[in-house]
Amino acid sequence: MLSNPYAKYKENSINTASKEELTLMLYDGCIKFMNLAKIAIEEKNIQKANDNLLKAQAIVTELDITLNMDIEISKNLHSLYDFVQNRLIEANLTKKASFVDEAKLIITDLRDAWKEAINLVRRGK
Repeated sequence: MLSNPYAKYKENSINTASKEELTLMLYDGCIKFMNLAKIAIEEKNIQKANDNLLKAQAIVTELDITLNMDIEISKNLHSLYDFVQNRLIEANLTKKASFVDEAKLIITDLRDAWKEAINLVRRGK
């Protein structure tokens, strides 16, 4: 049982989120972990950088494996996710923040587009 009210709220929000909202949460989490990884790289905290880069990679893997490859845009998204994965791996191997920046730019663009799509659907457009 969770006794922390914030943890209870967070668990409840995840359990009641739509598929679209869960995808948005994944994008947000990925961006958060990339930001933490970049800070860790800049602070020369190798372990923290590694931990956060692995978390970001796990999220990108989750986003990628849920794609429906029968839909044309999924093939494009797969290519983008593959590129992001490669940038995150390079960032982890070299501890260069520039690779994190490249990956984050793509994920942020996808997140923003996804959020806009959710908003358009909610407005009935």
